[in-house]
Amino acid sequence: MKTLAFTSGDINGIGPEICIKSINKIYNPGRRKIILFCPENVFESAASIIKPQFSFRILNTSDALAQKKDEVLVISGGKAKINAGVPTKMSGKISFESVLAAHKICVAGIADAMLTAPISKTAFQLAGIKYPGHTELLAELSRSKKYLMVFLSKKFICGLVTIHEPVSKISRLISIRAVRNSAESLFNTLKYDLGIREPKMAVLGLNPHAGENGKIGKEEIKIISPAIRSFGNKNISGPFVPDAFFATHSFKNYNAVLGMYHDQVLIPFKMMNFNAGVNFTAGLNIVRTSPDHGTAFDIAWKNLADAGSMIESVVWAEKIISNRRKKIDAR
Repeated sequence: MKTLAFTSGDINGIGPEICIKSINKIYNPGRRKIILFCPENVFESAASIIKPQFSFRILNTSDALAQKKDEVLVISGGKAKINAGVPTKMSGKISFESVLAAHKICVAGIADAMLTAPISKTAFQLAGIKYPGHTELLAELSRSKKYLMVFLSKKFICGLVTIHEPVSKISRLISIRAVRNSAESLFNTLKYDLGIREPKMAVLGLNPHAGENGKIGKEEIKIISPAIRSFGNKNISGPFVPDAFFATHSFKNYNAVLGMYHDQVLIPFKMMNFNAGVNFTAGLNIVRTSPDHGTAFDIAWKNLADAGSMIESVVWAEKIISNRRKKIDAR
């Protein structure tokens, strides 16, 4: 039995919709328990559009989480104003607080994983919340120094050395230590979270042609190559020329690819997996997955959202839970 904690994300986006659609698809009282963090009136409004195919009970707080096997618990925390398609101070505050609450019950062992619907960075800013996204927030809550944004799919797995940074800053943020830590985190994710005994990993260069022996940039020579060599016999290769690497489908020869910046690997990843990709935060003391898309304010509250990526988030979360349990049992 696994217990999964869903957060509804920004209530003015597609989060509440894809949560209900996902729970409808995966609901199985004999296999998993579900806890959903969502304001009462928001859940009820979403449920009037997408009929829940599960029994549920609404609680005001997560302080009393006694749960029958045949019902989903909706943790409300009160009511909230819905402004469909518009990020607001309230939607930022609610999405932030739901992440804190879900993380709390994961750390307490009440839930085995948290699955987070998309948040809005604009709404976070309106609410005065300093974090640029889930990854940085959860890393601080988990007190993790070696965390990594990882994207999971059956076709392609990748990680990022830098996350939501302006392109103008990327070169300054890349260091031997940063590349090494990121590569180590991704390698450990493959081995321990995904159960791959001998992972093969590729590392991309930063510059066009991977610097062309220093003619177009020296980061590959001074930073990326030394970081790769520091692993010795570990099966980590590179730095590869990014465009040729994907054009020749070389990524298929590796279990995962480490990129230097967001769009370098997210463009090919989303082209292959737009409705099936999953965002996983590696290096935390809890399991957290989410869809690899955003709030989709343009189609919010219209029953148009595809829940495929959120459903895949459940599949990957449960795989990681099982592998972490095996690791504990093996001790």
